[in-house]
Amino acid sequence: MEEIKVGSVVSRNSYGNDIDFIVSEIKDGIAILKGVNIRLIADAPLEDLKLEEDRIDKEVEEEFFQIFKTDYEINKDSEYFIIPGKVLHFDGDIKYLKRCLAFYEKLNVPCYGIAIREMDIKNYVGYYLNLIKPNILVITGHDSYNKKSEDIRSLESYKNSRYFVEGILEARKYRSNYHDLIIIAGACQSNYEALMNAGANFASSPERVNIHSLDPAYIATTISYTRYNQEINLRKIINETKYKEQGIGGIETRGTLYRGYPNSV
Repeated sequence: MEEIKVGSVVSRNSYGNDIDFIVSEIKDGIAILKGVNIRLIADAPLEDLKLEEDRIDKEVEEEFFQIFKTDYEINKDSEYFIIPGKVLHFDGDIKYLKRCLAFYEKLNVPCYGIAIREMDIKNYVGYYLNLIKPNILVITGHDSYNKKSEDIRSLESYKNSRYFVEGILEARKYRSNYHDLIIIAGACQSNYEALMNAGANFASSPERVNIHSLDPAYIATTISYTRYNQEINLRKIINETKYKEQGIGGIETRGTLYRGYPNSV
């Protein structure tokens, strides 16, 4: 039987093998797991793990692409040129970051990505905001809620929510207005209320469920391509994410795209 090692793709027998993970670390017979397609971090004893094939969920990516393409083609006018909003994307998982950057590139979204540990985001977000001057900031990575906790609102009950909150608070020192800097924050099972209260426009996870690795990028892309004087269709954008309003919520937010005339040849 093939040995489970760092880098192996596995699932957990105790959870019905419902989610595929990558083993990121093994210590004293316990594996630290990061979701292949969802932004969840977990741990499990090696004997609870089953080896799986590396199955990246391309269907969700294609669904996002087709939804966006349809909406964009409806609003496209060849007489005008467009300037989409710029995205600065902080991600605690370099593989997810690369996947999101490829998604942005495919849809021609101006973007700059930073792979960084969740706990370090607060130390660098101000520097990169001043350097890149984005319209949209994404703060994401991995997270999880400790279901044994007695206080669902406490940041101590979460793996990384406190670090997302700290990053948002630092970002709001740069731009306090919700329209001048649009912030999308959180990962699987994150403390939704804490992230929203800290100053996020969109955050996960209202029902403490998982979110797809591309959910933050999809929301950022939609905002990037919505005109600056139009409000985002809040229900529509949330219901187009993988787990809908259970996974992500937000506030009324305007787009960031500007049109110019005339369009050059």
